[in-house]
Amino acid sequence: MTVRATWNGAVLAESSDTVVVEGNQYFPPDSLRRDLLVRSDKHTRCPWKGEACYYDIVVDGQTNRAGAWYYPDPLPAAAGIRDHVAFWQGVGVEEVPDRP
Repeated sequence: MTVRATWNGAVLAESSDTVVVEGNQYFPPDSLRRDLLVRSDKHTRCPWKGEACYYDIVVDGQTNRAGAWYYPDPLPAAAGIRDHVAFWQGVGVEEVPDRP
């Protein structure tokens, strides 16, 4: 099954190779619409994943501040999500049928 992330009518990411951690779908780097993601200065820390960095999502002049996050240098327990991106704050993440 393919997983798709959308916000404000735009597809942000789509992949059949996501990684699920704590109920969040993490999209691989090659599945992202990088033109819709702008680096944010927000950072948080998870005790077992490490430091999270954030992206603002910008679509049609509207901004979803820190609507996506990723771990550029995760701790060993979370190595499988290095540079994968997860979404929140109103971003729809849903399974869609695979294309033939």
